[in-house]
Amino acid sequence: MNVLVYLHVKNLALIDEVEVDFNQGLNILTGETGAGKSIIIDSINSALGAKTSKDIIRTGCDYALIELLFTIEDPHTIERIKSYDIPIDDNNEVLITRKINTNGRSVHKINGQSATALMIKNIASYLIDIHGQHEHQSLLNKSKHLEILDQFCGEELEENKRILQDLYKKYINQKKKLQEQAMDEDKRQREISFLEFEINEIETARLQQGEDEEVNKVYKLLSNSREITEVLNKVYDFTGSGVDLEVSVSNSIGKAIKLLSHIDKMDDGLTSIKDQFINVENLLNDINREILHFIDNITVDEEELFKAEERMNCINALKSKYGNSISDILKYLDESKEKHFELQNYEILKNQLEEALKKTEHTINEVCENITKIRLQKSKEIAKEIKKSLVDLNFLDVQFEITIKRMAQFTKNGWDDVEFMISTNPGESIKPLGKVASGGELSRIMLAIKSILANTDEIGTLIFDEIDVGISGRTAQKVSEKLALIARHHQVICITHLPQIAAMADKHFVIEKSTANNKTNTTIYPLKDENIYNEIARLISGVEVTDLVLHSAKEMKELANKVKEII
Repeated sequence: MNVLVYLHVKNLALIDEVEVDFNQGLNILTGETGAGKSIIIDSINSALGAKTSKDIIRTGCDYALIELLFTIEDPHTIERIKSYDIPIDDNNEVLITRKINTNGRSVHKINGQSATALMIKNIASYLIDIHGQHEHQSLLNKSKHLEILDQFCGEELEENKRILQDLYKKYINQKKKLQEQAMDEDKRQREISFLEFEINEIETARLQQGEDEEVNKVYKLLSNSREITEVLNKVYDFTGSGVDLEVSVSNSIGKAIKLLSHIDKMDDGLTSIKDQFINVENLLNDINREILHFIDNITVDEEELFKAEERMNCINALKSKYGNSISDILKYLDESKEKHFELQNYEILKNQLEEALKKTEHTINEVCENITKIRLQKSKEIAKEIKKSLVDLNFLDVQFEITIKRMAQFTKNGWDDVEFMISTNPGESIKPLGKVASGGELSRIMLAIKSILANTDEIGTLIFDEIDVGISGRTAQKVSEKLALIARHHQVICITHLPQIAAMADKHFVIEKSTANNKTNTTIYPLKDENIYNEIARLISGVEVTDLVLHSAKEMKELANKVKEII
C-alpha cells in the first residue's frame, strides 16, 4: 500500500512547527472549532501544488515549509514516478517538499530534486485523493457523473477513449482545414494571380544559399577599393622600397644590418642582434610582397561594382517582403507553391478533404458506439453497487439509477450524456441528483461512490474533510462504519466533529490552539488511553464532560472496536 507516513509543517499560518506520523488504517483528526483543522488539509494541498498566497506565511517569519513523506509499495506507481526522472531509493520513499518565500515564490522538490507544480500534481494523483466540501458539490455538475462512471469502467474504456481523443483531434484539424479552403471563385483567382506574381519574383532572382553574405563582402571591397589602394601604397612607401628611401623602414633595417656586420664578430650578443634584424627584414619583405599582391589584384571596376550593388538591392528587396534571410525567402517560395497547387486543384482537394472527414466521422461513430456499450453495461452494475452502499449509509429506501442519453453531436468523450438519478424518500419519483440531494446527502453519496472505487483504486491515501456535514445519530454511525471499511485496504485521514466517527479511529489526533506571549499557535498530537475517551466525550457533550458522558464515550469506543472486528 502507498501511504502518507509523515507530515512536517513550519511557519504556516497559526502553526509554528508540527510533525505528524500517520498510521495505516483510519487516522482521525478532531479539535475545537477554529483550532486550525483546515490548516492541516490546506498545508497538504499546498505541498501538492495548490495555489498558495505568501500571506499564509506565519507573521514574522521569512518562509513557510511543508514536507510530505510517502512510502510506496505498488511497483506500477514506482515506475510512473521514475518516468519523471525522480530517483527513488531502496526504501521506496517519496519526499515532497514546498518552501514558500515572502517574495511569493515557491520551491517544489521531490526527493531533493527540483520540480514544477504541475509535475507535483501529476505525481500526487498517483498517491493521494483529497475529498472536501467542494468535491461533494461537484456532484451537482453532470460532467462529474460522466467522469465517475468512466472511473468505474476500467482499462477497456480508457483504451477506447484514448483512440477517440486522437481521432477527435484529427477530426477538428480536418474540419478547420476544410473551412479554410472555402472561398468564392473570384477570390480564388485573385489568390492564384497574387501567388503567381510572388513565385515568379522569387524564382527570377535565382537565389543561392549564403549568396547575400558573399555579395555584401564583394560590394564592400569594390566600393572601398580606392581608399584601400591609397592606404596600402602609403604603407608600402613606409615599409618597402617606396618613393622616399630615406624614411623607408626596409631601407633603414638594411643599413642597420650592414653596420652590425662590421662588429658582430666581436661578441656573440652582437651576432644575435644582427640575426634578429635579419629575421625582421625577412618578415617585412614578406609583408611587403603581400601588400603588392593585394594592390595588383584589386581593381576599381565600376561595372562590377554596379552589378554587386544591384544584386544586393534585389536580395534586400526580397528580404523586406518574404523573410529576414535567403532561407526564409526560399521557405516562403515552397509554401507559396504548395498553396498555389492547392488553389489550382481546389475542387479535387476539397473533395479529398470532405471524403477524409467523412471517414474520420465514421470511425469516430464506431468508437463512440463501443464506448456507449461499455458504459451501458457497467452503469447497471455500478448503479446496483452504489445503491447498496447508500443503504449502508442509512439511505433506507433509496432508488439510484444512471441514465445515458445520446447527444446530438459527439465530443472527445463520446456522444453520451450521463446523469445520476436518485430518490431518497418513499413515494418520490426518481429525479436528477442535483435537484434532490441536500449538502449532507451529497457528502454521503460521494462517500458511497468512493467506497466502491476504493476496491479497484491504486491510490493508497484518502483524505476526507467535512464528510460529516449535515449528519448525526444513526447516519453518523453508518458513515463511520463505511470509513472503517475503506480503511481496511487504504489509509484514510479524516477530519470530523462527530464522536461516532472519532471512536472508529485506528489512530486519533487532536488539534489545539493556544496563545502565549501574544502569539497564537496551533499544534497537533496523537491521543492515547484516557485522553482518547476524554476527546470523544468532549465531542459528545460539546461543553462539560461529566462522568456519565465519559462512560458513554468509553462504550462508544468499545462498540467501535467490536464493529471493526467484524466488518
